[in-house]
Amino acid sequence: METRYCLECGEPVHGRSDKKFCSDQCRTTYHNRLHAESNEFMRRVNAILKKNRNILARLNPSGKAKVSREKLLSKGYNFNYHTNIYKTKTGNRYFFCYDMGYLPIDKDMFFLVHRQEYIG
Repeated sequence: METRYCLECGEPVHGRSDKKFCSDQCRTTYHNRLHAESNEFMRRVNAILKKNRNILARLNPSGKAKVSREKLLSKGYNFNYHTNIYKTKTGNRYFFCYDMGYLPIDKDMFFLVHRQEYIG
């Protein structure tokens, strides 16, 4: 019988013939390392989305507000990232970061909204 070795640490593997790792820890470490680059990209994008949502929430405590592009940019808002776009029947496009969004009302002003949908 051929001796198999753990793909992560190189220790001998005992048990089933298709077993590749000596322990759950080695299996987890191996796969985390394998997917680290894509996970890091997702972490960065999620951090930007979270920051955008928090900026919109802070500037819109009542659920509806008007704010300038300059104000959003000064808080660090990144207009390149949003979770979805909602297009109305009249053609208006609302840009959302999760439940917080905005509608461009002219080139330098935005109408902020809070979408309240019940997830169930």
